Amino acid sequence: MLDFLPAFPAFLLIFVRVTSFFLMMPLFSYRSIPASHKIGLGFFLAWIMFLGMEVPSLEISGTYFLLIIKEALVGLMIGFIAYLMLSAIQIAGGFIDFQMGFAIANVIDPQTGAQSPLMGQYLYTIALFFLLTVNGHHLMLDGVFYSYSFIPLELPWIPLGDENMAEYVIRALNTMFIIAFQMSIPVVGSLFLVDVALGVVARTVPQLNVFVVGLPLKIGVSFIILIAVMSVLLFAVSQLFAAMLDTMRGLMDLMGGS
Repeated sequence: MLDFLPAFPAFLLIFVRVTSFFLMMPLFSYRSIPASHKIGLGFFLAWIMFLGMEVPSLEISGTYFLLIIKEALVGLMIGFIAYLMLSAIQIAGGFIDFQMGFAIANVIDPQTGAQSPLMGQYLYTIALFFLLTVNGHHLMLDGVFYSYSFIPLELPWIPLGDENMAEYVIRALNTMFIIAFQMSIPVVGSLFLVDVALGVVARTVPQLNVFVVGLPLKIGVSFIILIAVMSVLLFAVSQLFAAMLDTMRGLMDLMGGS
């Protein structure tokens, strides 16, 4: 116990980074997980990381409190960039909903408490199951563990005002929108062709009310296309997971001053 006391400041910094990462990271940040469970899981993970790495000797002083703020910001930013990349799935669902006619109806996501599109929530749930199946949550936890090789505990500051970091986050946002567009384009493109066909029918058969026929037709076509391209969507989701991990690594490189 006496040997642990000199290293306690370093353990507290590890605990702050891990728990702040849980505040933003997908899966671990959901409201359905009690706060006591998050703190307990963060404590045990921090303890395992503490035992598996060489920690510096730190003293509790004014600089130490700045290190606590720095660790909280590091955990929040890494978790935020992971959540930002996974938001591409919900954005793709929003694109699909807009073309299907489901944009008027949103559902409340019980995990975050925010409104989300119907197809976005459906695809997001499938993506989370896929993430658990391929042990993607383990890779995210590995990202937290190896973040200490990029951003050491004793690093006094992170370059938040660096233009390269701002540009990197904007590029990550751009990549997220591109992946969302790639995921939604099979359904959106098919529905565009359906709209063109309905327009031709409306001109050739004026007696037919295309507004009454079009909505159920587009919904049916959308589900058929979704079933047909589900394997392609899962492949795009796997590419999204890889992009998420690469983005986390690149952000840690920039925060560490590399």
